[in-house]
Amino acid sequence: METLLEILEELRPDVDFENETALIDNGVLDSFDIITLVSNLSDEFDITIRPAEMVPENFNSAKAIWAMVQRLEEE
Repeated sequence: METLLEILEELRPDVDFENETALIDNGVLDSFDIITLVSNLSDEFDITIRPAEMVPENFNSAKAIWAMVQRLEEE
């Protein structure tokens, strides 16, 4: 989770990712941020994030993103 938070803070240093729960719903992250994030997560965690995973529920909070990463690591 710490590595994820570092990736997120590098992407958008102005956001409190530990407490924000509506990153997509509130427009905190835009589509370019998501593409960059997916690329960084894929590289860092050696996972493949398929289009079916790219739904707001998986990206609305750091906890949701971390849950997706853990699930994909197990596959």
